[in-house]
Amino acid sequence: MSQPVPPPGNPFAQGAEPAQPTAPQAAPQTGNPFAQGAEPLPQPPFAPAAPARSNMGLGLVAALVAALVAGGAYGGIAGAIEREIGWAAVGVGFLVGFAAGKAGGRNPVLPVVSAVLSLGAVYLGQLLAVAILVGKQLNISVGTILTDHLDAVQALWKEDLDPLTFLFFALAAFAAFSGSKKAAE
Repeated sequence: MSQPVPPPGNPFAQGAEPAQPTAPQAAPQTGNPFAQGAEPLPQPPFAPAAPARSNMGLGLVAALVAALVAGGAYGGIAGAIEREIGWAAVGVGFLVGFAAGKAGGRNPVLPVVSAVLSLGAVYLGQLLAVAILVGKQLNISVGTILTDHLDAVQALWKEDLDPLTFLFFALAAFAAFSGSKKAAE
């Protein structure tokens, strides 16, 4: 009569040869999805998509509104203190660019458009400052000066042009361009 052969690997079976010791196998790590034999981490049932960050229309509207507000503030400050401040022009440009970048995202058109709008905002602010100064001297409201005598305000602005004025334009455009790129990141 022959004895039944036990299954391999059972050292306690009768008549079995002792099994060769094997190296212990490492348990798969659940935290490392690249480990051999590991299962990937469970994913949440719903992963929200990244928000759309390229809305050029919204960026243009935000830049236009910011340009009007910042230009008005720039002109009001310059007219009140009877001088222009270079940092205020930088602030106008940065505000326009920041609004365009935050609202419109990474659209490559927005930095250029915000630079152009900041030039217009600084120009309108300088015209407003001239109108405020003329209004103080002649005791006429700024609204009347801007609506009835805009050509005279522009002529006074042209007479007052100097290299510093162009520097303010350049600073505003640069701040708008770089501010739009930074805000979109």
